[in-house]
Amino acid sequence: MLPSFFESVLQLIVRTSTDLPPDVRAAMKTSLDAEPPGTRAGQALTIIAQNIDLAADSEGAICQDTGMPTFDVKVPLGANQMWMRAQIQEAVAEATRRGKLRPNSVDSITGRNSGDNLGPGTPIVHFDQWERDEIEIKLILKGGGCENTNAQYALPIELPHLGRADRTLDGVRKCILHAVWHAQGKGCAPGAVGVCVGGDRTSGYSHAKEQLFRTLDDVNPDARLAELEASIMSTVNTLEIGTMGFGGRVTLIGCKIGALNRLPASFFVSVAYDCWAFRRLGVILDSRSGAITSWLYRDPAHPIIPMLDQAGFTRTGREVALEAPLSGDQVRSLEVGDVVLLSGRMFTGRDAVHSYLMKHEPPVDLRGSVLYHCGPVVLKEGETWRVTAAGPTTSIREEPYQGEIIKRYGVRVVMGKGGMGARTLAALKEHGAVYLNAIGGAAQFYARTITRVDGVSLLELGTPEAMWHLTVKDFPAIVTMDAHGNSLHRDIEQESAAHLEQIGV
Repeated sequence: MLPSFFESVLQLIVRTSTDLPPDVRAAMKTSLDAEPPGTRAGQALTIIAQNIDLAADSEGAICQDTGMPTFDVKVPLGANQMWMRAQIQEAVAEATRRGKLRPNSVDSITGRNSGDNLGPGTPIVHFDQWERDEIEIKLILKGGGCENTNAQYALPIELPHLGRADRTLDGVRKCILHAVWHAQGKGCAPGAVGVCVGGDRTSGYSHAKEQLFRTLDDVNPDARLAELEASIMSTVNTLEIGTMGFGGRVTLIGCKIGALNRLPASFFVSVAYDCWAFRRLGVILDSRSGAITSWLYRDPAHPIIPMLDQAGFTRTGREVALEAPLSGDQVRSLEVGDVVLLSGRMFTGRDAVHSYLMKHEPPVDLRGSVLYHCGPVVLKEGETWRVTAAGPTTSIREEPYQGEIIKRYGVRVVMGKGGMGARTLAALKEHGAVYLNAIGGAAQFYARTITRVDGVSLLELGTPEAMWHLTVKDFPAIVTMDAHGNSLHRDIEQESAAHLEQIGV
């Protein structure tokens, strides 16, 4: 029974996690060329491009958040779908064991991580039958940061900075523009959106995600939707949200729209946002052996063209070198826009760690420390650990806790992506701390700045949520919220809102 099926699915998972498809590579190369060197967006895109190359060369996860694996499978009549589902699940577990996927399946009641990406509802596998005598499997890995920026609108609706969105294609246009604006840098811009017009709340989101299986350079067969896609792409980048929400010329690399029939009483617009680490590939399998006969989106016979033809991130001489632990005077000397190179000890802390610290004393001394919003991919080698992917997670989730943790424990640097809110900004100013924005998705780039794993606390929370004790060398990030009440994120949101009002008319 399909002796090569398991190995083919495993190859698909590994390749999807580590190698961006050619259309996404081309879009990111265009984005890199559009931003002037030395700007915040230009520097960020250089790191992203270097990360894409590193991931492909080392077969490492492009982004440490390998998301919720979602498979779209088409099979001939009579295929044993139950057996295939079991094989796909085992391939997901094996890819997790090899460090190609991060353990991301968490019990929603207890918070316990299954450790192998298996559990009720994970992975997601959709089956359809067709009359062709072959098997098609497509896979998309969509991380939590961009998943949290998904949006759904019920028309008619009043939208901030855009006014009323009616039950028309112009109303749909306004919803898409609002979703992109609202995402800012939290979804690791420049991103892509899949959109569904109509359906119900469930089918709308599902169909929106299906649009992300289209290539960025295709043309919608529905002329009305093709015109709407082109209209969005011709205007959305004038929002100047830019890479990681730093400001810049490229905010979106793709917009793909589908439509479903709806109830007369309902008019939903569902938007599935995906980040620049737009990981989706597919394979065609022989229906008798399960062996790969061809790849979708990529041609293995064509060599991968590197994103960069030079060394990548280079120093300008204006970077600020910091050695942790840090003093209040050191962080108060920093201003929004400064690029820093961090060295010394840092500690990771995501959602579970922040919740823990609100109820318990920290397992380490956090005075003067760097608290990094990161859920790394780690492998145990004998008695030691090795970090294989270590980009930042979206920081805004920690907004309810962050100010209090800074106050209680003397944290001097909070680092993640996408920025934080007013409560954290006030705490930074009051207690003398800063927020650093690392480049979202650059998991391979940042893993190479980690010189040693010194230990781990709270491992019972699962490897992504544990507190890892890391020693780093020249870890680059940008000050986007300083100890003087300044916030680049607030400024870009306000400036892009003004642009939104202009293009929404």
